[in-house]
Amino acid sequence: MNRPAESVLLLEGVTRTFTQAGSNLDVLRGISLAVDPGEMVALVGPSGAGKSTLLHIAGLLEPASSGTVKIDGADTSSMSDNERTRLRLRRLGFVYQFHHLLPEFSAIENVMLPQMIAGAGKRTARLRAERLLQMVGLTERATHRPARLSGGEQQRVAIIRALANNPGLLLADEPTGNLDPKTAADVFDELQKIVRDAGLAAFIATHNLDLAKRMDRTLELRDGTVVEVTAKTSPKPEPARSVAQ
Repeated sequence: MNRPAESVLLLEGVTRTFTQAGSNLDVLRGISLAVDPGEMVALVGPSGAGKSTLLHIAGLLEPASSGTVKIDGADTSSMSDNERTRLRLRRLGFVYQFHHLLPEFSAIENVMLPQMIAGAGKRTARLRAERLLQMVGLTERATHRPARLSGGEQQRVAIIRALANNPGLLLADEPTGNLDPKTAADVFDELQKIVRDAGLAAFIATHNLDLAKRMDRTLELRDGTVVEVTAKTSPKPEPARSVAQ
């Protein structure tokens, strides 16, 4: 598969096999795909098709049985666990269906924590968290804990927390799945604007076909393989820029 050198995510021949009751279950069968800077790629398919497994492999959260996962051109199969952990922390952002915010911390503290884990000082982390919260209209909710935020507000915080360390690749698993249709559309608008403005690569699993149609390409996971459902011709993406700098 020939892809441009600037692909942020590149999977080549990825397989994933699980053993159950003495027999093998092939969930992913030789998947090859790429996501480039500034590109939003939707991943659709029925429940149980392996979408979350594919995202976890792309995000270095679980290993492939075979094949290659490259992030920014680097082959991660030769990396140690510590090297993959550092890469996840600095280059990858994750958003899930449930926000997974730490309940005992405020919105701004939830956005500061990933930065401080990555080595940022408290003042630097707070200033960036303030800019990110302002970007999604949550400045006045910065000191509120998750229980005092609406579902849409919680998910907005989860999105900017994923962007706290300025990743090149955003991976999202049903990021609007717990929201009502109107709130889901509003949250997706915010996510799309952030991805476009910063030139991020985004790989997003969703059951919402309306949202999938708004992305650049749609891939369907079918019988362990990926089929391109829609492809759009777009200008060559610009290099990724820092989010909220």
